[in-house]
Amino acid sequence: MAAPGLRLGMEKLFEMLAAMGRQSRAYSKSQTFAEVLRLPKSQLTKLVYPLQELEQHLVPDTRPHLHLRVFDPSLEDIARAESVFAASQRNRIEYLSSAVRLDHAPALSRPEVCFIGRSNVGKSSLIKALFSLAPEVEVRVSKKPGHTKKMNFFKVGKYFTVVDMPGYGYRAPEDFVDMVEAYLKERRNLKRTFLLVDSAVGITKTDNIAVEMCEEFALPYVMVLTKVDKPSKGHLLKQVLEIQKFVNTQTQGCFPQLFPVR
Repeated sequence: MAAPGLRLGMEKLFEMLAAMGRQSRAYSKSQTFAEVLRLPKSQLTKLVYPLQELEQHLVPDTRPHLHLRVFDPSLEDIARAESVFAASQRNRIEYLSSAVRLDHAPALSRPEVCFIGRSNVGKSSLIKALFSLAPEVEVRVSKKPGHTKKMNFFKVGKYFTVVDMPGYGYRAPEDFVDMVEAYLKERRNLKRTFLLVDSAVGITKTDNIAVEMCEEFALPYVMVLTKVDKPSKGHLLKQVLEIQKFVNTQTQGCFPQLFPVR
């Protein structure tokens, strides 16, 4: 059966709910996580594991490359991640600067993670969601593709720096290739690249170029599937399996599990 971790994770999740319901504040400094734990079971499942319901449509297959592998965080993992992005006096989260070239980028010693994807894939929306517990941090989201024109650097406490890269494809900056390729190739403290792919569209030709850059520069990267709540279940399942097959058979440095987001 594909994705056994999903089922085990859900069993563990619901075993812990009763105990955590009264102690949710111990897991989170904000009310966000506590509110999630109080959701009805079906809503909680869709929110925490948005691809879990697709498992019932899968049948055992002798071809390993079709086995769905999805990132399956525990409740403790989610709570720890929330605390990292929760702004406080001891955990400062703030916008640092923007740059159009690598030599304009801030000289930082802490690790960096960057988010890259084609225009209108939902990159800025995802980063805005990550900073939802730091409302003073402004991440501009536009309905028009190609809104981000520079590399934007955000400090996340003492942990790392988030870099929002310009989108490629439609309305990309004229110097996009020079800007992004130089950053990916030469930024020594870049530790992880999150490559966003529209789950309704799948991997496009421009996505392939981004994949080729990550592979050529031997970068560890993650495939993030955005907008998983938009397509029909059948279309989503088809796209997810095709993307999983691509990751398993066409990549070397990509994290084997897919990261789904709404």
